[in-house]
Amino acid sequence: MISLTDLVESLGPGLLRMVEHGRDEDGHGGQVHDVVLAEPGEAAGQPGEIVLGVGVTGAADAAALLERAAAAGADGVVLKAPLTDDPEVAETARRLGTALIELQPDTSWTHVVWLVRGAIDRAYAPLPGPPGARGVHNDLYAIADTAAEIAGAPVTIEDARSRVLAYSGRQDSTDPARVSTIVGRRVPSQVIAHLRASGVFRRLARSSEPVLVPEGPDGMLPRLVVPVRAGGEWLGSIWVVARTPIPPDRVQRLTDLASVLALHLLRLRAEAGVARRVSADRLRAALRDGARIAAPAPPWRVVALGARPGPGDAEPGGAGGGDAEPDGAGAGNGDRGDIRQRLDLWDAITYRFGWHRPLLVDLDGGLFAVVTDPPRPRAEAEPGSLPWLRHVLSRVRSHDRALYAAAGGLARSHGELPRSRREAAELGALVASGRLDPGLTLLEDAWDSVVVERARRAARVGEGLLGGPLPGLRAHDERHGTAFLETLAAWLDHFGDPKGTAQALGVHPNTLRHRLRRMSEVTDLDLASPRTRLALRLQLSALRHPDDARNE
Repeated sequence: MISLTDLVESLGPGLLRMVEHGRDEDGHGGQVHDVVLAEPGEAAGQPGEIVLGVGVTGAADAAALLERAAAAGADGVVLKAPLTDDPEVAETARRLGTALIELQPDTSWTHVVWLVRGAIDRAYAPLPGPPGARGVHNDLYAIADTAAEIAGAPVTIEDARSRVLAYSGRQDSTDPARVSTIVGRRVPSQVIAHLRASGVFRRLARSSEPVLVPEGPDGMLPRLVVPVRAGGEWLGSIWVVARTPIPPDRVQRLTDLASVLALHLLRLRAEAGVARRVSADRLRAALRDGARIAAPAPPWRVVALGARPGPGDAEPGGAGGGDAEPDGAGAGNGDRGDIRQRLDLWDAITYRFGWHRPLLVDLDGGLFAVVTDPPRPRAEAEPGSLPWLRHVLSRVRSHDRALYAAAGGLARSHGELPRSRREAAELGALVASGRLDPGLTLLEDAWDSVVVERARRAARVGEGLLGGPLPGLRAHDERHGTAFLETLAAWLDHFGDPKGTAQALGVHPNTLRHRLRRMSEVTDLDLASPRTRLALRLQLSALRHPDDARNE
């Protein structure tokens, strides 16, 4: 199953744009299972269907189609721009609660049906992929061969992140850079540096004109690069090894071929996006309710991933930072753009270090991964394992010391994943707030901090201190500028040792003794009971972080 919003986002702004989200308050729309054409005078769709406004050119006709779609219970209506910008059309969609989707004006309706149905089929197919997905990849290789025949030279098809999607035959006449690109499925870093310095990526991102790349490092031959775009969005490129100049008529044929390739890249991206969303929904269900997921053999750990905010930065919600509720609830108010950026960051990190299908998902404002923790790790850390994550953090934190991973306890079955996730969220909140150091933190290494944090939250100072000596001491500090609360906290932390307490406060032991006497005069301060000392320390800890209690 896939929601309307997820479907539109999977196809991307080069094709579709959500103008009005429709009746669902969460903005995700209903579950979509088909796309239909609007027939004049007939009911426009039914629940679970998207209606295509083929032939609708005026605002009155568009409003009438929205009325018919709403009456039939259809989930949304697709209209070509600029019709969706008409105030009457947008207001009708808002009034009816029907999703309004904008289609780029130069896009064929036939292509829309092909792309949307391919994405819907992908959502309903069993993971990891349907035969249709393999068909898209086969089409890319056929297009690469066609491009090579047109150019009379070897060709690769790459996405906008320089990942190789397909390549032609005739690679025997290429250069070492091309061989490394095909073998590694990615352009070598030194070649990317050369292309970036030459301004190639900047030109590809901004223009539809082919680019001629000069010779580069390590014997790299010249390249002719034809950008692939849809609706102004750069999707990828055709790269031709150009030992000799390619005639203008053949360059034009390659440019025409790029428009065909754009449809295939859109479908490939949509199907990949849908597959990721379906997989993410299943992973969320596993982390919330213990549902089953396709994963390597247990035991597992749920890990909260994030970056500790720097000075002046707002703390992100949930497991990614801040003081979330212990079970992750209450973190759903985190900024959607922020969690999207963090997800993209960690997705890029995991891909770079070899985990190409990570069990990575955003949930309740936090970012979580499920990694294996084998009792006998291999000599070489396997991607997606805890030893691998430790290695990855050691590498990436050399550039960004704020990155961290907080791992909950072992989960030996699917039913234990929610508990591990809650523990990871608690640890992640402690790291983000500065009470634990960033890096890789395991529950076993910081269990005492979690226990104290749970007890501190239970103190609920926002509802009052219940009684005891602290209200009187705090009132005296506020009226007279004394430091009785600070002194009591230091005394408890140093087990009543006068010398250690005085050193921690930076005062003379005699000054400490004087304060303790004055504190006993202000309120009844009996520190003989271990239970009293524990209760006081928890109250003092809760007072130190008052925002946490208010957020509960």
